[in-house]
Amino acid sequence: MDEELTWVLQAQHGNDEAFTKLVEAYQTHVYNLCYRMLGEAESAEDAAQETFLRAYQHLHRYDQKRPFGTWLLSIAAHYCIDRLRRRKFSMISMDADEDENTLELPDADAPNPESEMMHSEQREHLQGLLKRLDGTDRAAIVMRYWHDCSESEIAEALHLTVSAVKSRLHRARRELAGLWQDDHPQPKPERRPHESPAF
Repeated sequence: MDEELTWVLQAQHGNDEAFTKLVEAYQTHVYNLCYRMLGEAESAEDAAQETFLRAYQHLHRYDQKRPFGTWLLSIAAHYCIDRLRRRKFSMISMDADEDENTLELPDADAPNPESEMMHSEQREHLQGLLKRLDGTDRAAIVMRYWHDCSESEIAEALHLTVSAVKSRLHRARRELAGLWQDDHPQPKPERRPHESPAF
């Protein structure tokens, strides 16, 4: 029996120390998913705490046939999707202090600060584009590309079929690519008046 499953079984029998070990093992993964979903450090912290609270309250429902990490990310993704839905209806803009809550810090070992700044801006821009996706599509993209979850793990976590996950990932990738191109139009090469349009 692996160590993680031992912790889960102990936690299911009321061992708080074992649950603390599970929190320590997964807090970064859960926080990162919440941050990618919600786009704000404070909201992500709240969501991560709520995820672990819900996991603790429903630990008796955990199915040992599933990876514990997938089960936990499923709780986080559903909570974030609910938050995004509520946010949509509240009509309150949450973008005002986004710049103040950015977690991305320049790499101290980076040889080129200008290049690092450009990468940081691109990450922030990508985070902004993620915010424009539907909540479930966003969860699928984040789980696939930031947490390396398989399509079947995403399907299980989001209560979708594998084909629905494939469809959502395809659609979300196309949408992100379109949004990126809209924000970064490629200049068309100028043609001299006497040149053929074919060249």
